[in-house]
Amino acid sequence: MVDDGAADNGAGALVDALRELGVELAFGLPGVHNLAVWEACAEAGIRLVGVRHEQAAAYAADGYARATGRLGVAVVTTGPGAANTLGATGEAMTSGAPVLVIATDIPSTLRRPGVYRGVLHETRDQAAMFAPVTKAATTTAAAADLYADVLRAGREALRAPTGPVYLGVPTDLLSAPVTERTPAPAGPAGLPEPDLDAAIALIERAERPLLWVGGGAVRAGAGDAVGLLAERLAAPVVTTYHGRGILPPDHPCLAPALTHVPAIGALWDEADLVIAIGSDLDGMTTQNWRMPQPPALLAINVDAADAAKNYRPDHVLTGDARAVTERLAAAVPQRDGLDVLAVQTGSMRTHVTTLVREEEPQAALLLDTFDRLLPADATVLADMCIAGYWVAGFHRVPAPRRLAYPMGWGTLGFAFPAALGAALRGRAVAVVGDGGFLFACGELATAVQEALPVTIVLVDDGGYGMLRFDQVQAGVPTRGVDLVTPDFVALAGAFGVPAEAVDGFGDAFEAALAKSLATEGPSLVAVRAALTPPPSTSPRWYRAAR
Repeated sequence: MVDDGAADNGAGALVDALRELGVELAFGLPGVHNLAVWEACAEAGIRLVGVRHEQAAAYAADGYARATGRLGVAVVTTGPGAANTLGATGEAMTSGAPVLVIATDIPSTLRRPGVYRGVLHETRDQAAMFAPVTKAATTTAAAADLYADVLRAGREALRAPTGPVYLGVPTDLLSAPVTERTPAPAGPAGLPEPDLDAAIALIERAERPLLWVGGGAVRAGAGDAVGLLAERLAAPVVTTYHGRGILPPDHPCLAPALTHVPAIGALWDEADLVIAIGSDLDGMTTQNWRMPQPPALLAINVDAADAAKNYRPDHVLTGDARAVTERLAAAVPQRDGLDVLAVQTGSMRTHVTTLVREEEPQAALLLDTFDRLLPADATVLADMCIAGYWVAGFHRVPAPRRLAYPMGWGTLGFAFPAALGAALRGRAVAVVGDGGFLFACGELATAVQEALPVTIVLVDDGGYGMLRFDQVQAGVPTRGVDLVTPDFVALAGAFGVPAEAVDGFGDAFEAALAKSLATEGPSLVAVRAALTPPPSTSPRWYRAAR
């Protein structure tokens, strides 16, 4: 044990550890069991943003983590409070967001192992609820352990591959005196540098290499390294949803859309070597693995098993995506063909622009307006709605971490509460549908109370438009998808949020969006429009099931 010079109780030790982790703000909902954490955060100068539902606390922590790369923290109370975060925690897990969920548990003095006693908010095993949706789920055993346990949990969330971690804290430990505390754990050991020889041999044999770049590359800050490797190999770059923004939208090597567009998918089919950087080659991007095994596959991944679980790699370089890609780029000679590739990708951009305009003119107007009006440093958060699908797949993302999309679990209702967290680094724009927005519309109060710069673009098609499309395509009646929706302008106004309603994405929308972006706090633009789903949605995938 070591002396504790900063905290005289468990709550203070917990907050000291958060400060050691670099945490400046967190998200939470107070409960009778966790009030001591709120007091300790206030004394330590950590901003604790109060939300209206625990799920929003975890979503906001996720949005903050994705937008900044820092640890997102959610502080919630016992039993149902903890359980309310599970959907959002699962989204963070499947999208690799470093989130720490700290939930109080019933007092340790009232717990009897193996017995449910009926204590207020008691759960038979609260940590066990989190096991399937976290990297780690533990419960602190003693107040003296809190400092070390919080440090361990936060570092685990931030350790690549990043993801959420749950820490349970019996409520009596927060007020328990701490005169000595368990020593802080050592930081994680670095990864050894991989041998590049086999990778270079694969590259030397390849005439048509392709870079496939995922969220792991974004989280590692590998953008410059990816660009350099692509330029040296004169190789096109395609990204997953989480990899979007890794290169500037007009980079000569960047394919302008996902591989759900046949012209982009053809790059995979034509490649004789795919270099997958920070990606597990997930089902949603590969059309549930309908894309064929490439002739050769080189993977760069911090987790060798993750790199090999969906397609068979010929070689895996295990390590940090940025460090390994930098070394690989430095080791390969410059190839000819970059000018030719730039013409090819330019032609693809024209093709994709034409495709969007022909497929869905309203989506083309939305994307064009975003391209003209959004600040380059704005974070766009797209929900699981048709407009969100168009934005996630076709918005010109200007930089890494400027697009957040729940293409992990695919949780409807993600974008608005996640935007609360993203807005704490700057302007956030949430693209939502009328159905998903109602999951967390009470968080308008949070946005007002915290004066958050959130622009909500709410597309109202009278229900669950994607599901309606599925039912119509199947030739069955539309059941459960045509919904009564409120007057969204009046709803926003009740919270004191400026709002405007327009029809479609034409001039009136552009004017309303410009006004919304100029508003210092939250604002809402409700757009009455019904869009056709893009080719990136599974009912429209062009590859036949194998």
